[in-house]
Amino acid sequence: MAQSIPLPVLNDAPLAAGLYVVATPIGNLRDITLRALDVLAQADLVLCEDTRVTGKLLHAYGISAKLERHDEHAAERARPKAMAALAEGKRVALVSDAGTPLISDPGYRLVREVAAEGHAVFPVPGASALVAGLSAAGLPTDRFLFVGFPPPKSAARRTFLADLAGIRATLVFYEGGSRLADSLADMAAVLGEREAVVCRELTKLYETIYRGPLSTLAADPRLDAPKGEIVILVEAGRETEATAEDADAALADALTRLKPADAAAEVAKALGLSRRDLYRRAMELKR
Repeated sequence: MAQSIPLPVLNDAPLAAGLYVVATPIGNLRDITLRALDVLAQADLVLCEDTRVTGKLLHAYGISAKLERHDEHAAERARPKAMAALAEGKRVALVSDAGTPLISDPGYRLVREVAAEGHAVFPVPGASALVAGLSAAGLPTDRFLFVGFPPPKSAARRTFLADLAGIRATLVFYEGGSRLADSLADMAAVLGEREAVVCRELTKLYETIYRGPLSTLAADPRLDAPKGEIVILVEAGRETEATAEDADAALADALTRLKPADAAAEVAKALGLSRRDLYRRAMELKR
């Protein structure tokens, strides 16, 4: 059973009716805001991905609440109950297992429907692996793009990465430990030798941050299927014009997986070159 944490003095001012989108800790239970505790203590209904996970969090702070499962499988059943509660003027809280709801978690359909029906939506900000990773990475944060989880298969992942290659912003990925090494290898192959940061188990007991070029991180034995939650941050693409040698190398790699037309399209997106010219060159290389 989860250890109870001394409960701070809560604000007992009544909450307005509406949907409260509440961030919860990503690991360390103390990373929860006082306002989040106020909301969870007064909510008439708490929607959560896993009632057991949220139940442990609430128990740690001495809070009891009516919990309803709301994940990608149960959302269609839970949403009408939430809408009915809001129609009665009640307070509904939405949480994920960890972090800020809707950031790579279910919930946007509920928020959209609630807003469309004219009910209030209140963000209750707090922990997020995305923001925690950015704050510790040391990469530029003036412009960044969160792209969530890459596809699990290498071919689809490389196509996915090729679409991101020309973006002039720090790229932020989530990844599972079992696919980490393969994802880093594909990133090195498609994005090039960029500086990157791998954050493992942020805010938890075994929090570890690894820094280095993508190829170095891909070869690091410590990153071969580690346990835990992973955030990968990769520096923005540089403003450099691709050379003929760059194009040939990228085409040669793409042709091992794709037909010439598809290989030309992938490299054109990645390097910002003419698809027609690359197709001609791909045919020459194929011959």
